[in-house]
Amino acid sequence: MPSEQWTHPEPGDGPAAVSAQPSPEQVIAGLRATSEGGAELTQLLTPEGERIPSPQFDKYVADVDEEMLKNLYRDMVLVRRADREANAMQRQGQLGIWVPLLGQEAAQIGSGRALEQRDMAFPSYREHGVAYARGVDMRDLLGIFRCTDHSGWDYKAHGFHPYTIVIGNQVLNAAGYAMGQKFEGKVGDDDGEATICYFGDGATSQGDVHEGFVWAAVYDAPLVFFCQNNQWAISEPTERQSRLPLYQRARGYGFPGIRVDGNDVLACLAVTRWALEECRHGNGPVLIEAFTYRMDAHTTTDDPSRYRLSDELEEWKLKDPIERVRAYLARGGGADHGFFDQVQAEADQFAAELREYTFNMPEPPPERIFANVYAEPSPVLDAQREEFLSYLDGFATAGEH
Repeated sequence: MPSEQWTHPEPGDGPAAVSAQPSPEQVIAGLRATSEGGAELTQLLTPEGERIPSPQFDKYVADVDEEMLKNLYRDMVLVRRADREANAMQRQGQLGIWVPLLGQEAAQIGSGRALEQRDMAFPSYREHGVAYARGVDMRDLLGIFRCTDHSGWDYKAHGFHPYTIVIGNQVLNAAGYAMGQKFEGKVGDDDGEATICYFGDGATSQGDVHEGFVWAAVYDAPLVFFCQNNQWAISEPTERQSRLPLYQRARGYGFPGIRVDGNDVLACLAVTRWALEECRHGNGPVLIEAFTYRMDAHTTTDDPSRYRLSDELEEWKLKDPIERVRAYLARGGGADHGFFDQVQAEADQFAAELREYTFNMPEPPPERIFANVYAEPSPVLDAQREEFLSYLDGFATAGEH
């Protein structure tokens, strides 16, 4: 049996590996596939910053001129700087927890910038870059991780749903929302609506994700499933999640799947635009597997050195999503040191503002936990709030007796 079949068997190549434990050869094949992304990887910018023409996807980035690419670079730099600042603040006790996105900036900015204002995005809990692309104030994200708020933005105005902590649950929510778009006749032309749903490779082992696939498929929902395959479901590698590349799972549900270089912001923008166009015209759903790598811990409670090798991390540093755009701009003369220094200064100022806000973030009043629970007034909830506030008042007046 060819060892390659453990990680990416193709139709006609024979059966997949059936042993419960992969052989050493199969493990090596899996690591090789992890580092290369496979033959089906869609890429427009190499890690060295060289442009690769694509007959299929070039038209979806025909409007990306030098200025727009510089803006995409700026987006990724600012988002990474904010992520690193939040990570540091958690270590200093200012945030309860943080979920790093380091290494996934291209997947998030590329896909986020592909969305139209009328579209809706359903995130998990790592999509800080998508939130930024959708115009969400990053300070509102920090309230979640400081445990002072549920989510402080208007999700309808921004087209960006609140974060979902339960693994894969947002896929069902997104499927229902997209089905509603279909039922209300909001698809079928260039002005149609679409929904995008973000989840990780580990979530593909959850039943909610597969149920979402089924419902979206049978109702032709205008839904782009965007899987950020960062290679690790906390401490479990992708090879322990699936015998097939994740994008090929779409085949079993009857809709197209595609693997894109998740460290290539141009490819992520193009592929997501294509997928959204398919959905807007009633040809959805579509599964995108953004093949990337989580450069930091799963969360700040995780220690990745316990389950992965430093050599793997060093290899992926060479594929840094920001550096390849920097190399492309510098090679073509589109940007000089002055531009790069200016963007870094903007990023440092952005981080300083987030830090100042976090350190001075007001504590919410106790009754805040009862706000925005239901869309309409609830007598039961009102009674619970009054009982709770009365209970707290008892502590304030206890010393008077």
